[in-house]
Amino acid sequence: MPAAHRFEQLGAQAARLAEVDLKSMLQADPARAGDFAVRAGPLYASFARQGYDRAALDILFDQLAAVDGPGRLRALFAGETVNPTEARPALHTALRGDLTHETVARDAHAQAQATRSRMRGLIAALAASDVTDIVSVGIGGSDLGPRLAVDALSAPTPDRFRVHFLSNVDGAAAQRTLAGLDPARTAVLLISKSFGTQETLLNGAILRQWLGDDERLYAITANAERAASTFAIAPDRILPMWDWVGGRYSLWSAVGLPIALAIGADRFDELLAGAAEMDAHVLDAAPRDNLAAWHALTAIWNTNARGLATQAVMPYDERLKLLPNYLQQLVMESLGKSVKLDGSPVGVQTVPVWWGGVGTDSQHSFFQALHQGTQIVPVDFIGVARGDDPYRENHAALLSNLLGQAEALANGQASADPHRAYPGNRPSTMILLDSLTPRSLGALLALYEHSVYLQALVWGINPFDQFGVELGKQVANRLLPAVHGEAVADDVVTRALLAELVKLKPAK
Repeated sequence: MPAAHRFEQLGAQAARLAEVDLKSMLQADPARAGDFAVRAGPLYASFARQGYDRAALDILFDQLAAVDGPGRLRALFAGETVNPTEARPALHTALRGDLTHETVARDAHAQAQATRSRMRGLIAALAASDVTDIVSVGIGGSDLGPRLAVDALSAPTPDRFRVHFLSNVDGAAAQRTLAGLDPARTAVLLISKSFGTQETLLNGAILRQWLGDDERLYAITANAERAASTFAIAPDRILPMWDWVGGRYSLWSAVGLPIALAIGADRFDELLAGAAEMDAHVLDAAPRDNLAAWHALTAIWNTNARGLATQAVMPYDERLKLLPNYLQQLVMESLGKSVKLDGSPVGVQTVPVWWGGVGTDSQHSFFQALHQGTQIVPVDFIGVARGDDPYRENHAALLSNLLGQAEALANGQASADPHRAYPGNRPSTMILLDSLTPRSLGALLALYEHSVYLQALVWGINPFDQFGVELGKQVANRLLPAVHGEAVADDVVTRALLAELVKLKPAK
C-alpha cells in the first residue's frame, strides 16, 4: 500500500474519533487501562490516555508492518547500511551488547569491549593520582548524554571525582567552570569525533593553557592524528570513536568516560546492560508487545493523524531534569528531515517540536497552557516509583502530582464559569521506572533511540545523518573575519548588525 494512502487511513481514523474524548473511551472500554500498557524490564508504560481506540491501533500497527519494522530492526542490529546518505551502519547497539551473529556487528562489539578495558585502565590511573576534578569538554552528542547520565546517577556527594562539563563557546562558560578549580588537581577530557569542532577546540585551548601541563589532557575522538598534532596528546591518552556511531548515540562508547569517572566503571557497565536489555526486548518482542513500537506509533498518531505540532516530556524526578534537553537533540536532530531516503519530499509532517521541564516546577510555569491553552500538546510523563532520598512524604507528594496532572489533562473538569473550566482530552503517555538506577536509565534512553528509528522507518527518512546542523556553522566561520573587522559581509542585514556591534565593541 502506498505511504500516502496509509497516512490517509490514519487521518480517517482521527476524523472518526474527533468527537470522542479520552474519558468516554475509557468508560466504553475500561480494559484498555491494562491492555494499552507494556512492561519491559525496569520500565512500565501506559498508553491508555492516548486518543486512539482499538480499531485505530490496528491501522497504526499496519503502518509498521508495511515498512517491515521487525526486519529493519534486525538490519540495524546486524550492521547493515541503515545510514545510506553517509554509506554507514549505525551500530550504537553493538557498544552495549552482542545480539547478532553478523560479522560487522560482532567486530564492532569487540572494539567496544577493548575500549572499555582501556577506559578502566585510565580511570584506575587517574584514581591513583592527585586529580580530584574532571572537566569534560564537548558539545552536542559529546556533551548532552554524559551530562544527563552524570546528573541523574551521581550520588548526592561526589565519589572519587567531581565531573564538570563545558560545552558553550561563550567564554563566560569557561570562566565559570574553572572558577574554584585547581589546575594542579584537574584533568581535562576533549571529546570531538572529528577533532575539528570549533567550540571544543577553542575551549580546549583555554583549558590547555590553564592546566599548564599536557599530561592531564585526554581525548576521545575518531581523529587521533589531529588530537596529537593540535594538543600534543599521547596515544595512550586517546580513546577511539568510530564513524558507525553518531554523536547523539555515543554516550555508550568512550564518550561515556565522564560517566564512568563520576559513578564508577561497574555502574557504567550497568547503564550499558540496561540499554542492552531494552535492545533485546525491542529486537525480539512481537510488535503488539514491543514498547518501542507502541511509543513510535503513538508519535505517528499524534503527528500525522492529529496534526499536533509539539511534544512535551515531563520527568517527575529532579535527577532527570536534563532529559528534555537530551531528547531534543536525539529526536529533533534525528527526525528533523523533510526528504525521504530517495531525496523526494516526505509529503507529511515529521518531527514535532520537543520541549519540557521537570515536575513539579513546571506545574507553576507552562502547565497553564497545557490545561487550558488552545493548542493540544501530547505529554510523555516520566515517573520513578521508588525514591532514593529519605524524605518519604515528599516522594508521595511528587507521585500524586505526577498521577494527578495526567488525570486532569485527560479528564478535565466542567464549570459554569468558563475561566475555571478544563476541557480535558489532552493525551499523555506514562512511563514509570521501578527506581532510578543505571540499568533503568539505560533502558529508558535505549527505548527513545529505538522509537526514533521506528518513526523514521514509517516516514521513510534517515535518522542518522544531520546535515542540517552544518550550514549555520559554515556561515559563522565565513563571518568570523567580518566580526574581527577584516572583511565585509555579503548580506545586507548582517552588515547592519555588524555595524551596530562595532559601535558597542569595547575599547582595546
